[in-house]
Amino acid sequence: MEFTIIVAIIALFALARSIRIINQYEKGLVMRLGKYHTTADSGVTILVPFIDALIKVDMREQVINVAPQQVITKDNVLVTVDAVIYYKVVDPVKAEFEIADFGYATTTLAQTNLRNLIGDKQLDETLTARDVINTSLREVLDEATNPWGVKITKVELQKIDPPADITSAMSQQMKAEREKRARILEAQGFREAAILKAEGDAKAQLLTADSQSRAIEMVAKAAEKNFTDRAAKLRQLEVAEKVLGGESTKYVIPANGNIVNVLSLDGKGDFIPVKTK
Repeated sequence: MEFTIIVAIIALFALARSIRIINQYEKGLVMRLGKYHTTADSGVTILVPFIDALIKVDMREQVINVAPQQVITKDNVLVTVDAVIYYKVVDPVKAEFEIADFGYATTTLAQTNLRNLIGDKQLDETLTARDVINTSLREVLDEATNPWGVKITKVELQKIDPPADITSAMSQQMKAEREKRARILEAQGFREAAILKAEGDAKAQLLTADSQSRAIEMVAKAAEKNFTDRAAKLRQLEVAEKVLGGESTKYVIPANGNIVNVLSLDGKGDFIPVKTK
């Protein structure tokens, strides 16, 4: 009886050890007698009691913080640099058996390549080429970790900090540049305003001159017309004087003739008798 109870307890224990649950974001590596046997997907997995073992590998994207380190740039400036590495396991078998401590290996590799990448650049280039450094570091790390069954998805430099004295000098230089640009913009504004004012004055003068020219032209035309009319009337008077200034003779003048208008005669009939000396 006691033996049966012991066997039942062992059987229950073995059954509990043989039924394993793998989460959705995991892969299960089944080890049989210490050797890789198969890969189990998420869900319930049945193992052979006392023979099989299960290793769970997280397949989610994960992050590694690269601790700050001091790096010398090409122009011999000491800067403090740190980074963040995002990676994802794509082959759980390689990730488990090809590298002992992936996090430590990746961090060391990142620090080494950061020293190389930043050491080849000037300080100004380092500060402005952050995206280039991120891309270059990701490509190097991805190539190095490919045999480990890991994909480097992203690398981000969190900070690139020069020494305090250089930071202060850069801040003063940037302030001076901003003030210089402000003065240039102000001078350009004054210049453009002066140009616009001069153009406005010139247009106003042109309009005034054009108006005066038109007025003078109209006056000249009116004067010329008036002078011509008066000259014609004067000529008619001279002719009338010669005609009417001779011996006593009678003349019959049409009432609607120009000579009536010249002599200011008010003829009511068709003909106006005019008696001379």
